[in-house]
Amino acid sequence: MSPRPELPAAEEARYLALQSLDPCTAGVLEILVVGLHDESWRVRHVAAEALKRMPASSELAARLIAVLGERGETGARNAAAEALAGLGGVALGPLVALLAHPDPDQRKFAADILGQLGQREAEAALVRALSDADLNVRVSAAEALGRIGGAKAMAALEALLEEPEPLLRLSALEGLTLLRHAAPLPVVKALLEDPRLQRSAYRMLGLIPDADATARICQGLTSGLRSVREAALSALGTQAADAAGPRRGALEAGVREALLPLSGLRPRLAEALASDDVLVRAGALVAVASLADAALALPVAECAREARLLREVLHTLGRLGPDGGRALLRGLEELSLPARAAAAEALVELVDASAVAPLCAVLEWVEDELRAVVVRALGRTGASTAVSPLVALLEEPAQAGAATRALAGLAESCRPAVLEALEDAVARRATPAAVAALARVGGVPALPTLKRLARDEDARWRTAAVVAACELDGDVGRELVRAALADESVPVRIAGVRALARLGGADAGALLSPALRDEDASVRVAAVEAAGDSGALDRVPDLVALTRDADGALAVAAVRALARMGAAGPGVLRDAAGHSDVEVVKAALAAGAESSAGVTLALSLLRHARWDVRAAAARVLGDSAGPECLVAAREALEAESDALALRALSEAVERLLRR
Repeated sequence: MSPRPELPAAEEARYLALQSLDPCTAGVLEILVVGLHDESWRVRHVAAEALKRMPASSELAARLIAVLGERGETGARNAAAEALAGLGGVALGPLVALLAHPDPDQRKFAADILGQLGQREAEAALVRALSDADLNVRVSAAEALGRIGGAKAMAALEALLEEPEPLLRLSALEGLTLLRHAAPLPVVKALLEDPRLQRSAYRMLGLIPDADATARICQGLTSGLRSVREAALSALGTQAADAAGPRRGALEAGVREALLPLSGLRPRLAEALASDDVLVRAGALVAVASLADAALALPVAECAREARLLREVLHTLGRLGPDGGRALLRGLEELSLPARAAAAEALVELVDASAVAPLCAVLEWVEDELRAVVVRALGRTGASTAVSPLVALLEEPAQAGAATRALAGLAESCRPAVLEALEDAVARRATPAAVAALARVGGVPALPTLKRLARDEDARWRTAAVVAACELDGDVGRELVRAALADESVPVRIAGVRALARLGGADAGALLSPALRDEDASVRVAAVEAAGDSGALDRVPDLVALTRDADGALAVAAVRALARMGAAGPGVLRDAAGHSDVEVVKAALAAGAESSAGVTLALSLLRHARWDVRAAAARVLGDSAGPECLVAAREALEAESDALALRALSEAVERLLRR
């Protein structure tokens, strides 16, 4: 069946025939030139693409330039121009020579293609072409100079702004703007008086960091033409992108001063916020931020659907104040998900005491990924009415951390209310998560409560007390850790081990010794990780022995801990590489990835029975090996049959070849 049944079979056959040609085959040039003359644009395009892939030569360039001279063959000429633009430097000389052709069409083609080539060597020839007798050639030369750039190009384009011919002035404006080179402000302001040049002149104004330029841009927002208004907003977006720090504040102050006296802006800004042009939307955001128009909060938030505008959206929403926050809360459910995410983030800075009830209502329906942001916003309301819902959120495991942080922030404005609610939550045993929040808000005075809870009959509360005490006071924490390490509950012992890793200290290794021999495997793994995290060098012999343990998870943890301590020597790596669990073998490769011992190990594992080990070994060679390993890597590549390992080996060989 034809892959394109809607196309005529003959056209599809010609298309596929040219597509399958090898551009390096002898005699293919004329076949492709015939393809340039095909009646189908698809066939012409595939011929042009094939010509670009041919070995670049003066013969090829000359043949394509000959096609440019075939009057009446518009499709072929355009396709030849497309091919010439892809030849690079080999086409430069013939195209420069073509600028002197008697036929103005040929000269125009030459200027157009030189612009597409973008090579600075054509600058002088194109500047000369600005004096061509034919207007179309002069315009094409100006457009080409706007793509090529250079000091002479910019000077010549600036001089064109004084030309009486509007097309030349327009081309010069566009070219200079493309090169980000602005003419003097008085010149640009004068060009704004010509309706044919207004859009381009406004865009150039955006390159001028001047208050007078900003004021003139703002006047463009009153134009009756949407295209002119959008050009002015685009200029405002350009100015904002180039203004950082204090300059941004000065820009917004200038915009506000210029826009406040103007009427009827809101619907025009709303229209611009929905524009397809990102720069127009950016300019509209600047205008809304400057005016602090809270009525536009929702369309501003919707601009967050464009990731490039997210920072500008958050900045603008932040300028809308509490009124903007209330507008966002009222319309939050109507927004798209990206807009809702931006709005939620902005609400953290916009809320006040009046937002507590609406925020609680939002928590009833908002997406899980946004709940933590809404919880954070509750903590920023500064209202005592937010305490109760935040304490209740401690009972939701997914939100307990965010609620704890929010309560700590809320305590800055209403500490007594927060403390009372947390003490009550602990007293009525609402949730162990309240312990961490109480320690964070209550500080040292909460230590007696933590000591009492560390002896609680419920292991969950003992665990929470040990963790919280270690965060609050190292000495008290160490006291509770000693008891936790001997606790009957596995979770409490694990909590004690992990807390000790954070506390560290000279006695950490001694305290961890019993945990490394604990009857529960999960406690032993936690103790191994803690030894590595705390740098307990006195436990290195124990960890080395555990790399050979039959429990793969324990052996992997031991290898990784030794690596973090800098104690994973060649012997450790060799022993781990012989483990029956391949995860231990891969951990050994990762541990030695940047060492000569690791490279030696990787070489020895290139023929391992498991593909994932072979792939991991290949990655180590690609990262760390020298060219002396290239032969072994190539041999392994030739022998490899697994697709994923083959890819890893191919990448390793490529990287070794570059060294």
